[in-house]
Amino acid sequence: MKCGKCQETETKVIESRDVADGEAVRRRRACTKCHYRFTTYERLERPNLIVVKNDGTRELFAREKLLVGLYRACEKTQVTGMQIERLVADIEHELYDCGDAEIPTTKIGQLVMDHLAELNEVAYVRFASVYRRFKDIASFEKELSVVKGLKTDKSKS
Repeated sequence: MKCGKCQETETKVIESRDVADGEAVRRRRACTKCHYRFTTYERLERPNLIVVKNDGTRELFAREKLLVGLYRACEKTQVTGMQIERLVADIEHELYDCGDAEIPTTKIGQLVMDHLAELNEVAYVRFASVYRRFKDIASFEKELSVVKGLKTDKSKS
């Protein structure tokens, strides 16, 4: 691993720690030449997933785009950054486990909505409002009734 400051190739690992529920390893490193300290992350490299958009265009799956959307939906709620990271990791697992190289955006959106409905109702409705492109209050009311129905079904179980 090259030092980010002097480009020296000899670095030593000071500390290693599992992150993202064991999906990645965080390593603190120090350059043996200039003693600069930096952090690296090591993740399992998986095959690329292609996202098929509604208009038929294709692009590489971007974990960061999913994170940004979820952070936006969860703003000013009690959902923590760690919960969002875990949610994204769970969704990624489901996408890779389905075995398809091409995933429609509708499948990703539905997975997000399923997970958010369990995590936080406000975040769910925020995400749904963008994902489903609500045009009026009736659309919101319809989605709220879906959330209430999910909550009622769980309380009966």
